[in-house]
Amino acid sequence: MEAPQFWLGRQPILDRNSTTVAYELLFRSGEANSATIPDNRTATARVISHAFGELGLAQVLGEGLGFINFDDELLLSDAVLLLPPARTVVEILESVPIDARVIERCRELRGRGFSFALDDIVQLERMHALLLPYVDYVKVDVAGRDAAELRAIVAHVRGGWRVKLIAEKIDCAEQAQNCRELGFDLFQGYFFAKPTMIKGRRADPSRQRLLDLLQQTLDDSNDNSAIEDTFKQAPELSYNLMRLVNSVSVGLRSPIRSLSHALTILGRRQLQRWLQVLLFASHSSHAFSSSLLPMAASRGKLMELLAERQSRDRAWPDRAFMTGILSLLDALLAMPIAEVIEPLRLPDDVRTALLGREGPLGHLLRIVEALEHNDNVGAAALLATGDPCSTGDLPQLQIAALAWSDALGRTSDS
Repeated sequence: MEAPQFWLGRQPILDRNSTTVAYELLFRSGEANSATIPDNRTATARVISHAFGELGLAQVLGEGLGFINFDDELLLSDAVLLLPPARTVVEILESVPIDARVIERCRELRGRGFSFALDDIVQLERMHALLLPYVDYVKVDVAGRDAAELRAIVAHVRGGWRVKLIAEKIDCAEQAQNCRELGFDLFQGYFFAKPTMIKGRRADPSRQRLLDLLQQTLDDSNDNSAIEDTFKQAPELSYNLMRLVNSVSVGLRSPIRSLSHALTILGRRQLQRWLQVLLFASHSSHAFSSSLLPMAASRGKLMELLAERQSRDRAWPDRAFMTGILSLLDALLAMPIAEVIEPLRLPDDVRTALLGREGPLGHLLRIVEALEHNDNVGAAALLATGDPCSTGDLPQLQIAALAWSDALGRTSDS
């Protein structure tokens, strides 16, 4: 079974020199470049999940900013704190009630480095004045507005606040020229570019697994080792975790050595926020299932058990497990393995093992694959030196790995 596809819309925002400086990220329900929005909260949660967790920051935004729509519920939640402040513009939907809670939240988030935009402004109201001190951009809907109306909005904004004005929904050259002459700073609309579509494949973790993980992160008595064990039961979550670390940890210099390393870099609070976003984005109680998932988990566990028999560094079994679970994601996601691991900052030995089955980890992976294909002759040849074990030790290790995989399967189904 192939992983379900997802789509993300991306429309450029240009400056007065027609240079793209940002993108508005848009929910898309299918490849037709349109959206049947279940609700604003769910749509935004899916945009965040796809853009920052599954696709990665560099692929989606390049060097530009990302404008993302927020309703009041998501704005007031911890989900927004998952995003990198320097790259994110929180676009406050016109439906958001501008009350004391929203104003205080914007003040707080601005202190953390986030930028804000008022969306779909057709006329500035008294309530907008309360929020404008915290706003960096005002997006004006120019569709159907005449020059006098637009001039009044520009004058109002320029009169008391230092914000950038974005003319949105520009659909012809005349509108574009008028907005330039009126003093708008940035421009967006079909005249410049329709939203382009980015497509990916989504490996959906079960809702119960997400709830279990969220509960673990909220319990201070649980350390990272317990959380790591739960991640090991969900290879698709482990993969998305490492992609997320690379998206939010801009400038990460050292490769991700293990799941434990990824959890440490991300931190408990960021992990909680990511899990909340995934729960927001979940719209079905039917999890994506595949026989590849328990197979990947079993493969990772057997590689971990084999690695434990070798006298290497303490993180060696962790890297072996990570190699095992990642080695089947090309089949799960219907993508070449090189594309799967390209956005991940993996250690060289893990990358070498996955791409060419080479190196010490590649050796362990070939042993496990030979066993999965009932190639006893091949497995015996790979174990001829007795490293990491003898052929006589294999049955016990295989049983332990399968028992572990079976136990986690029963847990996740209960």
